[in-house]
Amino acid sequence: MRFATKISAAITRYMGLVVIACSALALWRPEIFLWVAPHITILLGFIMFGMGMTLRLGDFSHILTSPGRILWGIGAQFAIMGILAFILCHLCSLPPDMAMGLILVGAAPGGTASNVLAYIAKGDVPYAVTLTSAGTFLSLILMPLITWLLGGVWIPVDIWGLMVSISKIVVVPVLLGIVAHSFCGRLTKSALPFLPLFSALTITLVVAGILAINAENILRAGFDILVAVICLNLAGLAAGSFLARFRRFDTGMGRALCISVGTKNSGLATALALAHFSPTAAIAGALYSVWQNISGALLANYFHTRDPKTPPTKDTYQ
Repeated sequence: MRFATKISAAITRYMGLVVIACSALALWRPEIFLWVAPHITILLGFIMFGMGMTLRLGDFSHILTSPGRILWGIGAQFAIMGILAFILCHLCSLPPDMAMGLILVGAAPGGTASNVLAYIAKGDVPYAVTLTSAGTFLSLILMPLITWLLGGVWIPVDIWGLMVSISKIVVVPVLLGIVAHSFCGRLTKSALPFLPLFSALTITLVVAGILAINAENILRAGFDILVAVICLNLAGLAAGSFLARFRRFDTGMGRALCISVGTKNSGLATALALAHFSPTAAIAGALYSVWQNISGALLANYFHTRDPKTPPTKDTYQ
């Protein structure tokens, strides 16, 4: 079990390199990963189920003890990132489909990878987990609403349809994972060491599959969408860092907030783009998935080497 944990931690830590390699292969030989495309929604559901298996009621304690800090984090994840995406769509003159894709990324909740990155960065892991968990459930309402408000400028948005899809892809699997953890604790505990590895490999497959079905569109898209994606991620990391300083968060919580704002559930954004809009709209989410793993890993490792103190942690990562 200890060996599995070490292997899982190593692969997760260098996930950026794995994602880059598979992404390059998907663009060069898309046929290798085309089989993934029809199963993207199911794979995302498994990832969210795994996330639910790691959660306990205690993980939501920050909501009661520090509600203001949770609200600031949620506001940054949804509102600030959504507005930044909207501004970048105009600055980069993105066509409607690509603009909608970037709006979906900006309106998405924080990604599960942020919890692992916060741990590597020696940040406040319980705070990161609470932000991710609360954001995941709130995305059922906030993501369709923000997408409608900002993305409706380009393309009509079916709010109810988005809510149904989010409930199927995210909310229901997470709830099932929580139930499994509550009633089958011994079984789920034995699976916990493998969850980071499973999530990392599954996310990599999802990214590669998305890139494979969009290979031609991505190569024709030019640098505008790539620049917009990179700027959105870097602006999110900067916004999280600035907000933490502005609100005088301690170092660990500041690192967790910085990473949580910039690291999005881009897989969800991509799945919604494919289900409700077009393959072109999914390009932003696919590129964001690749880039955030690069920037997130670099930032987390920078934080890790900068401060030797041990971060707050939770049983999931022990």
